[in-house]
Amino acid sequence: MTIHSSHSVRTAAKLPLALALLAVLGGLPEAVSAQDMNQMQNRPEPRVKMMPFERSVNLGDLWYIQSSEKAKGTGEQISLPGFKIDSWYPAIVPSTVLGTLVENNVYRDIFFGKNLEKVPTAPFEVSWWYRKEFTVPMGPGLNRTRLEFDGINYRANIWLNGKKIGDASSIYGAYRRFAIDVTADVKMSEKNVLAIEVFPPKPGEPTVGWVDWNPAPPDKAMGLFREVRVRATGDISIENPFVITKLDLAAFKEARLTVTAELVNHSDIDVSGTLEGRIEGARFSRELTLRPRETRLVELTPETTPELVIKGPRVWWTHDLGNPELYLLSLSFTQKKGPEAAPVKDEVQDKPKDKELRRMPGMPRVLPSDSRIVRFGIREIADYRTDEGYRGFKLNGRKILIRGGGWTDDLLLDVKHKKLQAEVLYARHMNLNTLRMEGFWGTSQDLYNLCDENGILVLVGWSCQWEWTDYLGRPADEPYGGITTPEIMDLVAASWKDQILWLRNHPAIFAWAEGSDMIPHPDLERRYIAILKEIDPTRPTLVSTKGKTSEITGPSGVKMLGPYDYVPPIYWYVDTKNGGAYGFNTETGPGPQVPPLESLRKMIPEDKLWPINDFWNFHCSRGMFKDLARYNEAMDRRLGPAKDLEDYLRKAQFLNYEAMRAMYEAFVANKYRSTGVIQWMYNSAWPKLWWQLYDYYLQPNGAFYGAREAGAPVHILYNYGNQEIAAVNSSATPSPKLKATIRVLDFGLKEIVAKSVDFGLLADEVKTIDVLRLPSGLTPAYFLDLRIFKDKGQLVDANFYCLSTKPETLDEENGTWYVTPIKDFADLTALNNLKPVTIKVKDKTSKDGPRTRVTIELENPSDDLALMVEIRVVRDTSGEVVLPIYLDDNYITLLPKETRKISGVFSTEDLGGELPVVKIRGWNVLAAEK
Repeated sequence: MTIHSSHSVRTAAKLPLALALLAVLGGLPEAVSAQDMNQMQNRPEPRVKMMPFERSVNLGDLWYIQSSEKAKGTGEQISLPGFKIDSWYPAIVPSTVLGTLVENNVYRDIFFGKNLEKVPTAPFEVSWWYRKEFTVPMGPGLNRTRLEFDGINYRANIWLNGKKIGDASSIYGAYRRFAIDVTADVKMSEKNVLAIEVFPPKPGEPTVGWVDWNPAPPDKAMGLFREVRVRATGDISIENPFVITKLDLAAFKEARLTVTAELVNHSDIDVSGTLEGRIEGARFSRELTLRPRETRLVELTPETTPELVIKGPRVWWTHDLGNPELYLLSLSFTQKKGPEAAPVKDEVQDKPKDKELRRMPGMPRVLPSDSRIVRFGIREIADYRTDEGYRGFKLNGRKILIRGGGWTDDLLLDVKHKKLQAEVLYARHMNLNTLRMEGFWGTSQDLYNLCDENGILVLVGWSCQWEWTDYLGRPADEPYGGITTPEIMDLVAASWKDQILWLRNHPAIFAWAEGSDMIPHPDLERRYIAILKEIDPTRPTLVSTKGKTSEITGPSGVKMLGPYDYVPPIYWYVDTKNGGAYGFNTETGPGPQVPPLESLRKMIPEDKLWPINDFWNFHCSRGMFKDLARYNEAMDRRLGPAKDLEDYLRKAQFLNYEAMRAMYEAFVANKYRSTGVIQWMYNSAWPKLWWQLYDYYLQPNGAFYGAREAGAPVHILYNYGNQEIAAVNSSATPSPKLKATIRVLDFGLKEIVAKSVDFGLLADEVKTIDVLRLPSGLTPAYFLDLRIFKDKGQLVDANFYCLSTKPETLDEENGTWYVTPIKDFADLTALNNLKPVTIKVKDKTSKDGPRTRVTIELENPSDDLALMVEIRVVRDTSGEVVLPIYLDDNYITLLPKETRKISGVFSTEDLGGELPVVKIRGWNVLAAEK
């Protein structure tokens, strides 16, 4: 992570405590304890404040863009002062062209209805100019300047002050990173003008893509989609610093660190100086002399540098197992400078006033040349194979069950930092521990920083966008996809190296994926292996995220066998050939997740909300997932056809919750025969109806809370496959002296089975505590109420199931790569006959710094069941739902006379100056009483 001020360093130094973000920015209500806060306040701050910091300025704002058809100027003219930009559009970077035009209201509400298909593609078939005026960082010893580009989609001509400094023949590739030395071309005392002509990707070029998840943006995501910086250094710069950690896994008493960095001499003379490093209280240094134009890899090991042996290290864990502790490394190179030193030989002679600024009178003979700050975590990642040959992972020597979702960036690559924070916090709130990036997502390192801070693992690698002809735009066949020619393999190998160098210091990243649906060509895989050996030998690598076998490295040890469309809860327990709960399923899920009404109204016109029509289909995914046919069939057959939109959405949330809970529970119940599951998908690039635990607007659906319940640290669950009742401890600490209550109720709520079981759980244990045996004559629909209590009667977990005496069976003979059809459906249609229930609601809100806390007491005063009670917090005047929000529980079922307390938190500013109002609705819930 690059840090540009002492304030930022101090802030980052506190972030190793992991809970700072939650404490300040509206995190989970139960996540930050008083003890956590005390530790955060009392822990000493890393001693890096006095180090010189790198002079790097992010060129983020005050850009302007215009089409090359309208710019009316050459690159030379556009990159000179005084060029008229009256008709240009204000922009920021990172951005895409379409995203900028949307911000400037050229295209309005493009995500509403079918407006996206009305956006023409012709304006984006030509190049577009980005223009920016900037000044260069100045200071003693800073005599070298570079421009750094983290991501250009797709090609670019680059001009600076009337001179072409980069040509599209070499500046291309969405995942390449470029640094251009502009020492001879910048002005030190005047504004500089940077003009970048960006060309869109052509068919066959490996670029950013969303496969069949959603429609592609009309501009093909062309633009400066990652950061652009101007960086000043002395003659010696520090490049690609890296910290490798080796942990004492037996007792965690010691960590041995290795620090590497490339030192580059940009001058034509020998340069001597001192490389100094600091990690909190530890200081170390090395004297060096670099030859003219030399690049040297410097390695500091515990053997050569005893200060790199850390006693009693703070260890990085996922949030469910401990604290995601972080450290700062500061590296600086101090250059010896004497009167005998030769002047720097620039290609173009500086102006006299520029010379004066670069080499001021009285300049000290020891000058700071460059300095870098790196944040890292002390942890070890390893993989292993199960008896069945499936791959599992270990964090700090401990087996972990991967529980995650598939990430996507927003369609316009314009996600704001606040939304990004909420999305990562949602993962933590859902009790997930992993996000999978199919593609090297992120318009900056913010996403990875947030995962570091919040203890969320990340699996990063290439997307299948390049493995299928329709998406890549060139022939792509089994088993290697479309990256097969020497030229394109050169590009992708260089891109692989660039991305790993960019991200490798993030402790959250636990594995690299070389392929998605396919495997890399053997020649390309060999290059990947060589690159990793050189720059990151610390992590496992997946040759593919599908169950493919490489002739070089053998089987991937993971699977990608679906499903991607709706399957019933029993599927995950009984399937033994495809996506069921065994091995590591890198992408899977029960298909669509239709959002609540408030989100539907933001994407579908009011007159198209009901019945389901082509506007709904437009907001589905693509290809085989272009509509809701299987989902709707399951609703009709299992729950009964929807009478209207309100009824449809009630039943949709039931399906969402039930299906998602079952998937995650099955993998938890079967650990470590099952080693991981990634829900496809986690979030949405635009407003849609498929593959999402929450939607584009940050509105959770039933699946969100089904996932949260399934991942509860101490949890009780029902195995649909063998009718066992299992208790699970997913935490790192034992849970002794627990009591489970197991109750079966018929549809009339008559108690058929009532049991209690005393037990205890070791850390990370799954224990069968009962097997459900049902008497004959049970009503077709019945209920299972499972609860765990502590020894003093405190409720730990509550889990409620609606079950059917009619067996649900799968049509495995007609299964496909994306779904196993249902032969016989469960019958839960009796739920339509539940009597209406009026819930009593008491709520209290209180401000807590920038957050507002809400406590809600729900009481069912009736003699009937209140099913799937949904809590919303809305603004009192506008009625807008307050989002994001972090509730302990939602879609709650209340037994007769039962009272339940729910707490939550949200950011006060999201009220927009209005007051919060708690609203209730549900399957059979009438207007709530206050």
